[in-house]
Amino acid sequence: MILNTGARTDTVQYFSEWLLNRFKEGFVYTRNPLFPHKVTRYELSPDKIDCVLFCSKNYAPILPRLHEITDKYRTYFHYTVTAYGKDIEPGVPPIGESIQTLKELSALVGRQRVAWRYDPVLLTKEYTAERHLQTFAAMAEQLAPHIDRCIFSFVEMYKKLESNMPELIPLTQADKERLAEGMGAIAAKYGIRLQTCGTNGDFSRYGIHASGCATLEILGNANGCEFRDRAHKGLREGCHCIESRDIGAYDTCLNGCKYCYANKNTEAARRNYRLHDPSSPLLLGHLAQDDVLQNGDQRSFLRSPARQSSLFD
Repeated sequence: MILNTGARTDTVQYFSEWLLNRFKEGFVYTRNPLFPHKVTRYELSPDKIDCVLFCSKNYAPILPRLHEITDKYRTYFHYTVTAYGKDIEPGVPPIGESIQTLKELSALVGRQRVAWRYDPVLLTKEYTAERHLQTFAAMAEQLAPHIDRCIFSFVEMYKKLESNMPELIPLTQADKERLAEGMGAIAAKYGIRLQTCGTNGDFSRYGIHASGCATLEILGNANGCEFRDRAHKGLREGCHCIESRDIGAYDTCLNGCKYCYANKNTEAARRNYRLHDPSSPLLLGHLAQDDVLQNGDQRSFLRSPARQSSLFD
């Protein structure tokens, strides 16, 4: 089973103590976002987890204790560092600080386990295509020696953005072509493998790949293990990733990013955050009497689980 810690919230930045407690105690509960009274239990022993996926905008809170996970589990880390400031990402550290933390993470876990995410790419009067390309180039120069690849996506124009970001300028196909061409050239200059995320658009003419962000090939190469051939169903349309089990919860991230898909609004996240107990098996609150608890499906994707678990003996 692939365990995902960061698709629904920034678990690393705001819930690191809880996450470390879960690995220490060896199990976690997670609510079904569509049917909240359905709760799934996952065992977190190394023989049950093929790989732990992380995605965060700030790994600083967990770095001092990250070895508690990386010493026992296969891992892969997505680190989002964009061009935006506090006007769009109010809870995210400044760019320079984020770059330094990414370098520290890479030194701890190895560059082969770190992907830099530059997404979503969006346009406003302040964040123009020219500014994106200038910022991306400056970041690429610093980050190239410390990352496995760079992943980007264009912002999805879902309805919530109309109220959350009235300043947003819709991307035209010409905008996308210009940005893709420029980013492709910059990535090539610094020897970075650049790929898209969650899009059916083809930008291969600019040297940009379209494989998934978390495929069994990526995870296997990063951790020196081999997975079985398996179809990658993805998480949504345009996604080419392997399926994973997410232990986070929507409406809990305090970063306050205006483009966020995982929060209804910042007030909902603040309200839910007050329900958090680092000692609970659930990210929010505790089991209720009418909750239905079931064991999760944890079939391994490893080609030879018994043999490859010896990596951490």
